[in-house]
Amino acid sequence: MRKISTLTLCVVELLLFSSCSPRDFLTRRLAADLIATSTTFRAVQPFELTTGVISNEDYLSPNYLALQHRGWISGTVARCPPAVTPPCWDVTLTPSGVDTFQSLLAPADAESKSFSIPAARRELVAITGIAKQGNVADIEFTWRWIPLNEVGAIMYSSDTRYRSTAAFRSYDDGWRVVEAPAHSGQPLDEALKNAQAAQ
Repeated sequence: MRKISTLTLCVVELLLFSSCSPRDFLTRRLAADLIATSTTFRAVQPFELTTGVISNEDYLSPNYLALQHRGWISGTVARCPPAVTPPCWDVTLTPSGVDTFQSLLAPADAESKSFSIPAARRELVAITGIAKQGNVADIEFTWRWIPLNEVGAIMYSSDTRYRSTAAFRSYDDGWRVVEAPAHSGQPLDEALKNAQAAQ
């Protein structure tokens, strides 16, 4: 009799656990995996550089000052475009700057005055807290930048940690990180009007 009840209990447990997915339980490990693999988190951080005539405000921004300090750009006083308050600067890449940026540019951008290069990506450091209420949760985590090249290394320090909070929601197939604002409680016609393209 005891063997039958033990066997019955084992079968019931097996059936219960087989209906569960690993995504049904919001653990720190699952939260870390979902954040680290999300499209938003994995997006590469670009660095935008404009050469030619720029405003004094842009020329004295931290990014341009860092490039000046490295000797990658130089500027001479220039006449400002009509809507810009003087002084303005005509910015050019130095020979050292050309060497640095040349390998990072797409061939089509080589002659452009304004270009974008991939500079850094994010790395998840740790999940620091989970606040769960029903089928929604807030996940607090720390992360840092990982520079992808010399330019990224002067713009994004890997020593600095950042704290962020991500929203999670439980669906029929398990927990997901919320990457776009949810339109909860809206009528179907509103939901259809606010629809976004799905990839």
